[in-house]
Amino acid sequence: MAIIGRRQQQGVAAAAATLVALMAVVVAAAAEAQPSPGVYPSRMFRAREFGRDFRSLWGAEHQQQEAAAPETGVTVWLDRRSGSGFKSRRAYRSGYFGAWVRLQRGYTAGVITAFYLSNGEAHPGWHDEVDMEFLGTTPGKPYTLQTNVFSLGSGDPPRSLGREIKFHLWFDPTADFHHYAILWTSDHIIFLVDDVPIRRYGRRSAGGAAGFPARPMWVYGSIWDASSWATEDGRYRADYRYQPFVARFSAFLLRGCSPHAPRTCAAPVAGDLTAAQLAAMRWAQRFHMVYNYCYDPKRDHSLTPECRTHLHPSSSSSNSSSSSYHG
Repeated sequence: MAIIGRRQQQGVAAAAATLVALMAVVVAAAAEAQPSPGVYPSRMFRAREFGRDFRSLWGAEHQQQEAAAPETGVTVWLDRRSGSGFKSRRAYRSGYFGAWVRLQRGYTAGVITAFYLSNGEAHPGWHDEVDMEFLGTTPGKPYTLQTNVFSLGSGDPPRSLGREIKFHLWFDPTADFHHYAILWTSDHIIFLVDDVPIRRYGRRSAGGAAGFPARPMWVYGSIWDASSWATEDGRYRADYRYQPFVARFSAFLLRGCSPHAPRTCAAPVAGDLTAAQLAAMRWAQRFHMVYNYCYDPKRDHSLTPECRTHLHPSSSSSNSSSSSYHG
């Protein structure tokens, strides 16, 4: 009888192990299966001419318009001498801003490739910014996409009030071009990857105008050395034995309202998400969000009212919320 009991226990244990393995496979498959958002803003607009809509901001010798599509693409790179940045010729007070981006594979620790909105030159040290930053990595580890929003600040001490949420993408961003976009309306900022909304930041949840960018901003792109913090809090730094570090931007989409446009001018894409878009955002946050400032116990959450509104402040897990995060 004892032998039969042991065999039964072994059978139960084997069945349980099989069930756990099957569940792991199902979860992994769900994480990789990008849901359809149902709405595709990246297909709604015509690509802009890079030379007409942008100008070099710094490191012009580290920029080259793509030979295959000189009107829409640009390659930027970082080496020991310099990185590179560019800026839209026009400012906007709202709109939809996107680009197809391909990142460099291999060792890219310490290197940041960024696509963002800012008015830092117009309001130095006290500006607004909306960031999509690709944090470089080491071989075998994924890139981190960091989204961030701040208003009336600098993003750096002592006026640092970033609202960083980070993701590991569900694809290899070095294998091909993918579309990254920011939708900025009077009420919401939405970050999108291949038309999937990954984050929504609302004016109301941010405590009104004080926490929501409302002044005109320009569109920027750049590549630069941020070794002090970019990769695992500065543990891995840029190694220029692997230079140049290259990023390719293509088919920019810029559709928005100028600072002097009539009040009736609105962003060309609605800020309200459909049921399919909300489901896609919940998927992205459940399976691919790896850091959320609201769950960071080291942060002063009295300065971020949206954390008190939408999230349980005592939680320290970035994925502990069962509902979609809207901060």
